[in-house]
Amino acid sequence: MRLTHFGHSCVLVELNGTTVLFDPGTFSHGFEGITGLDAILVTHQHPDHVDLQRLPALVEANPRAALHADPMTAGQLGGQWTAAPAGKAFAVGGITVTGVGGTHAVIHPELPEIDNTGYLLGTPENPGQLFHPGDSLFVPEQQVEVLALPAAAPWSKLSETVEFLRAVAPRMAFPIHQAVVAEQARGIYYGRFKDMSDAEIRELPEESSVSI
Repeated sequence: MRLTHFGHSCVLVELNGTTVLFDPGTFSHGFEGITGLDAILVTHQHPDHVDLQRLPALVEANPRAALHADPMTAGQLGGQWTAAPAGKAFAVGGITVTGVGGTHAVIHPELPEIDNTGYLLGTPENPGQLFHPGDSLFVPEQQVEVLALPAAAPWSKLSETVEFLRAVAPRMAFPIHQAVVAEQARGIYYGRFKDMSDAEIRELPEESSVSI
């Protein structure tokens, strides 16, 4: 597996000869101009996960990419976008994608509830080779090998993230959703993840591919 982190929640995954891009949002950078994608997966409608200004050019540059998003976002984007609700599994190239969760974490009870589909990538025999939860701390029933871990958000606190990491119990995790934290303060979060779980925690260099 090769991973490239384009900041915040945008991650490029190369697995089993298949290339998938997650959540090209407004806080992310460097994904512009990518070609050869097999799929673009969007977890939910918030701008930091789907940049409506840059998305059309990305889709145009990848005419063969399968386009999947949570049901609400797929309905908004229309066109070629296919809804990927929780519980749905589908094949993309050499991998199986499984939607899990279904609902965005609560930011405040007075705000409307929206869809959020987390995605497991893998094979029928090993469906959880990688898990991108979007903006949710939903724990899937499948065993997860590599977790894209939301480091901080308006809807979470550090103790909840640590418990999520422990519950998912991946072999390795790398922080995402970190754009909301000042760079000099991120070590506070990452250090707790390392100290308070058994997972290997790796901070991925942005816009550089890493094999794991």
